[in-house]
Amino acid sequence: MDQRIIHLYDEYTHKPLSRTVFLKRLAVLTGSTAAALAILPQLEGNYAVAQTRPEEDDLLTERVSYAVAGGQMQGYLARPAKKGKRAAVIVIHENRGLNAHIEDVARRVAKAGYIGLAVDGLSLLGGTPANEDEARGLFAKLDAQQNVLNFAGAVPYLQGRKDCTGQVGCVGFCWGGAMANSLAVSVPALKAAVAFYGRQPELTAVPAIQAAVQLHYAGLDERINAGAKAYEEALKAAGKAYEQYMYEGVNHAFHNDTSAARYNEAAAKLAWSRTLAFFEKYLG
Repeated sequence: MDQRIIHLYDEYTHKPLSRTVFLKRLAVLTGSTAAALAILPQLEGNYAVAQTRPEEDDLLTERVSYAVAGGQMQGYLARPAKKGKRAAVIVIHENRGLNAHIEDVARRVAKAGYIGLAVDGLSLLGGTPANEDEARGLFAKLDAQQNVLNFAGAVPYLQGRKDCTGQVGCVGFCWGGAMANSLAVSVPALKAAVAFYGRQPELTAVPAIQAAVQLHYAGLDERINAGAKAYEEALKAAGKAYEQYMYEGVNHAFHNDTSAARYNEAAAKLAWSRTLAFFEKYLG
């Protein structure tokens, strides 16, 4: 697919670009409105694909909530059915909210032997709506500082569960990758933070990081990659435990298998295997 189309979709999903303007510009790139509409399904999420880990007999899933200032945060929790204490992983969604794909990732976490909690970042605004454009608009209404606290609240919630060892990590994607970095800075109890193509934190805050950090970047993702080198240098200078990987020739959101145009199976599988190895090392 023409890389200009990928960049345009990235602009649409991350900047205040209306759907009408996006479709007009997409029609210019593809040659017609009909061609634009034909290519659109390859860009947008097809959540039927997200059933790569259906709700199997060896997993238990439930809807949970925990209290924060202003209300209750809602989440989708998946865990192995076999009894026992396990480490936990907070799964943090992209800027479309908690959807079938992220719930699927929580199940993958559970299949690896952890408690996976996918938190809905839009909980205090009524929860993630079905319409993705509406969901994107709600993100602009979130208070950034309170938002970090909302996700940070998942840590004591998980530590207080009888089935949790008390070891908690997180993994986030895009908007959620930035949140993973923010939690690494803000939550000393966090043991491991994995950020997929996420915006980096303020470099002056890096010395506060106590968690081990793993970073995954897409080679074609110029917007996010602009801050990668400086972040790595700050982590080195502060003596922090970290791993950083660059996947050449792939796009932002390469791990999201519901987006045919951007998903890269080889990179996604490699990055996920590294993620699980990282959790094994730092969460046990």
